[in-house]
Amino acid sequence: MTGKDVPGLEEAQGSIPQGTRINVTFLGNEDLETRLAAARAVKRLGFVPVPHISARRLDSREEFERFLAGLRADGTCDNVFLVGGDPAAPEGPYADSLSLIDTGLLQKYGVRHVGVTGYPEGHPAIDGPTLWSALQDKHAALAAQTLEGGVITQFGFDVAPVLAWVEEVRRQGITLPIRIGVPGPAGIKRLMSYAARFGVGTSASVVKKYGFSLTNLMGTAGPDRFLRDLSAAHDPERHGDMKIHFYTFGGLKATSDWAARFRKESLA
Repeated sequence: MTGKDVPGLEEAQGSIPQGTRINVTFLGNEDLETRLAAARAVKRLGFVPVPHISARRLDSREEFERFLAGLRADGTCDNVFLVGGDPAAPEGPYADSLSLIDTGLLQKYGVRHVGVTGYPEGHPAIDGPTLWSALQDKHAALAAQTLEGGVITQFGFDVAPVLAWVEEVRRQGITLPIRIGVPGPAGIKRLMSYAARFGVGTSASVVKKYGFSLTNLMGTAGPDRFLRDLSAAHDPERHGDMKIHFYTFGGLKATSDWAARFRKESLA
């Protein structure tokens, strides 16, 4: 969710299980108080706030500390999710999420669990070796600082590259729990827009596996087939601990209602 989505979260709260982790994004057009207020609302409604911290959007160490201090004062500092951020050049001293970990400020302000990003299909602006090196370095830095960690991946439409990537993560000795990014039900045009932005494969054969066609962009699509295929192919011995992270492109309530229905149908 974003800072503006508090009313949407209040509307959706009845269909979201209490204790669900809810990420709060770090947008460039939202200020400190908006971000803090969103995290407070997540906690007030009975969920676990996971505030994002965008390294390249922080203009100074002081701004980083103000955000962490605000989270600590509100009791919402246990979990954070670190991203490099969209700016091509850093607005301050931090070029990436590893540089935030290396400051030692996370522990100082009471952070216990740190989420980092994973890219099964690569990143449009970062080459593969760099992505792997960054993930290894963050895994090592979290372990050295005795911080709990986890990975949330970009979303995708094809199970095969996701699980191949997870196997490679484990082969490299990275033991962090992984949450596979899944788009909630959304308009197909919107999904295509986000996929293009994040470098997700969208060939006709790939999206057909997911359950929709590139020749019909007027409808909506949900992750039903993707999740069933992922569940069927998941091997705990090879893939380790895996969970799901929903990207709510179609809205918090639409995603939470869909998830409740899918859970009920799966248990029937």
